[in-house]
Parts: sequence; C-alpha cells; structure tokens
Amino acid sequence: MIKLRRRAALSGLAALPLAHANVRAQTVDFPDRPLRLVVGFPPGGPNDLLARIVAPGIGERLKRSVVVENRAGANGEIAAASVAKSPTDGSVIMLASNGSTTIAPALNPNMTYDIRTDFAAVAPIGINPMLLVVRNDLPAKNVAELLALARAQPGKLNGASAGAGGATHLALELFKSMGKADIVHVPYKGGGPAMADLMAGLVDIYFGGLSTALPHVKAGKMRALGQTSLARSAAAPDIATIAESGLPGYEAAISYGIFLPAGASPALVERLHAAVDATVRSPDVAQKFTDLGADPQFGTPKEFAGYVADDLAKWARLAKQAGLKSE
Repeated sequence: MIKLRRRAALSGLAALPLAHANVRAQTVDFPDRPLRLVVGFPPGGPNDLLARIVAPGIGERLKRSVVVENRAGANGEIAAASVAKSPTDGSVIMLASNGSTTIAPALNPNMTYDIRTDFAAVAPIGINPMLLVVRNDLPAKNVAELLALARAQPGKLNGASAGAGGATHLALELFKSMGKADIVHVPYKGGGPAMADLMAGLVDIYFGGLSTALPHVKAGKMRALGQTSLARSAAAPDIATIAESGLPGYEAAISYGIFLPAGASPALVERLHAAVDATVRSPDVAQKFTDLGADPQFGTPKEFAGYVADDLAKWARLAKQAGLKSE
C-alpha cells in the first residue's frame, strides 16, 4: 500500500514538488465567487470539524471564500454522488473520509459513483486511528494475548461495532481475518451504546475512535490494547499500534482527503493541492488536528490517488472473503 507522509515530513525534498506545482498552476484560477467545500455529514462530526479547520486556510491561499456545505445522509454517499456530477471548474470541492470513498464502495459494488473515475484525488489531509479497547476484566493484557485467547475459545469472545458495514465493523473483521480468530460481531446503533456496553462488561472488545475512546481509557473505564494506524498517533504516543504489538501489517484507520470532480484540469488540481498542503502543514492547523485525535498527512495527487485505489482494493478483498455487504 502507498504510504503517505505524516507531520514529520515538512521540509527538504518533500517541499520541491509543491514549488513546481505552483509554477505550473499560475495560468488557472478558481471561479470568482465563494467555493463550496461539501461534507457528507451533519455539523459537529469529525468530517465537518476538519473541514471547518482547513477551509479558512485554503480560502486564504486561493484568495477565495470557502464555505462548508453539509449534505448529510447515507454515510456520506449522498454528498459524494452529488459532487461527482458537479461542475469541474473548482467551484465544488469535497472533503471525505474513506468511509464513503472506499469502504462503502467495497461493500456495495453497485454504487452510483466510482471514487477512482468520478473524482480527481487532490490531497490527503489527515488520518484518525481507532483504539482496540477491551472490558477491564478481560484476561488479555495485549494484542498477542487477545489473539491467543480468541483462538483458544472460538466464538466465545464478542466484538461490538457502531453499526454493520461501518469503519468499526471493518476494523474488527480485518483483525479477525489477519489474526485468524473467531470473534462474534455484535452491531450497535452508534458508538455510544457500544462503548456503554463495553464498560458494563456486556461485550468484550470494540474498535472506537481515538478521540472518543481515549478519555474512557484514561478514566480507567476500559483498557486500550493498541491503535489501528501503522504509526502511533501524536494524541496517544504511549499506546502501541496493533501492528507492532502482535499483528504485523494491521491498519484500519479512518483517513480524510480532498477531492474535485473528475475532469478538473491538472493545473487546477495542483493549485488546490498546494493550498491544501500548505494549510495542513501550518502549526496551528496541525495542533487542532491533534486535539481531534487526527494526524496530518501529506502526499501528491498521484500518491493520494494510489492510496485511495489500494484502500478500496484492500476492503473489497476483505468484504469478499468475509461475505460482507452493505445493509
């Protein structure tokens, strides 16, 4: 899988492609009116909060007003379908997570859009790992012990999710597949009820968003065995990744990026990429990301497109192997 650069890659050779992009992008411009940054979720969620963090910086660098527009519904699919049919002049931009760009299409091959052909990948902006958390009295103290326990008692452990087909469910299924463990999936209607039952000892494990699960871990209401990203988040540097603590190569983080409708000119893509990249690299934005449990990410449009394609293929393989379909 293509790896995107994190916050550490801020200077040197990593900055050279941006300078070249700026030179080539000087002959194009965005429409002289407010630009719409479409988000597929209601106000207050991670997608919306990240959009409102980056919108001012992008607007400042493009010398245009960037207005966040919430088009909620169907796990972001309604927004994506509408943006795919939008003008290609740069007036409509999309911020989306892999929940709607790669996970949903992997579970439903008959989606009305294809992230690879209906959109131009512009730039990654961040990644939000989940935490593998367990009830306090579970005997397993680390990932290796959890896998050993699950293998010794097939079908005895259960894993909650915030809903069938969502990111927390896919994280569990990937863990089961790579770890060769038989764990029963218990879907809930949202992460809140799932974590409440975990703290009550009614379920054994859960993959929860770092920003929501970490406070409960610090309060001693549940234990964290690992992070789902390949590198430790700046928000939780003391918690090892699942990959480094018993399941090499495991990754099931929630990633976010910026897209334009397919057909946008390469020069327009490069100019927007430069504005997004510079915004995410700014220290104040990076700190706001960390406060939300997200780590800034960087990559060229080509690298980001490769990452998206790899992510889609990964979840499609898992969906086929585990017999998963959208509900």
